Amino acid sequence: MHTKKLLSTLFEYKAWANADLYQLAASVAPDQHARELHDAIRILNHIYVVDQIFVANLQGQQHGFTALNTKETPALVDLQQGVQKVDQWYMDYVAAQQETRFADDIRFTFVDGTLGCMSRGEMLLHVATHGNYHRGAVGRILFQIGKQPPKDTLTVFLSRQTDTQS
Repeated sequence: MHTKKLLSTLFEYKAWANADLYQLAASVAPDQHARELHDAIRILNHIYVVDQIFVANLQGQQHGFTALNTKETPALVDLQQGVQKVDQWYMDYVAAQQETRFADDIRFTFVDGTLGCMSRGEMLLHVATHGNYHRGAVGRILFQIGKQPPKDTLTVFLSRQTDTQS
């Protein structure tokens, strides 16, 4: 499998998993579970901040972040809109790349000021997989308040893709 095809699939999966999780989070009654919802939004916001940092890194721009989360906690609906835009940006970005460009090294600065260097493909793979871990933490929070987390594994996504293509 080519890198471009694999990364395209991973970013489609990421957008799909995000949509399901945000829909479930939106069903939480804030008056009954304010603390849990706040914690979930903080985790989701961290994913979004890292996604934005790597958008800048991939474009050779300064990201402007000094931490891996923001001081303010956004409203869930605002965060979801931002995430949908950045998910689309990544899908479009991968689609626009030539296969050979995924091996290009990109130098950047981490939030703590240290210098880093990763290939374009490594950066994209990091972004595609980074959210999985944190979405799992949000799923655990939601489970603890009685919400069944979505079945958001790659295998479920791929099987649903196959079902819709049949």
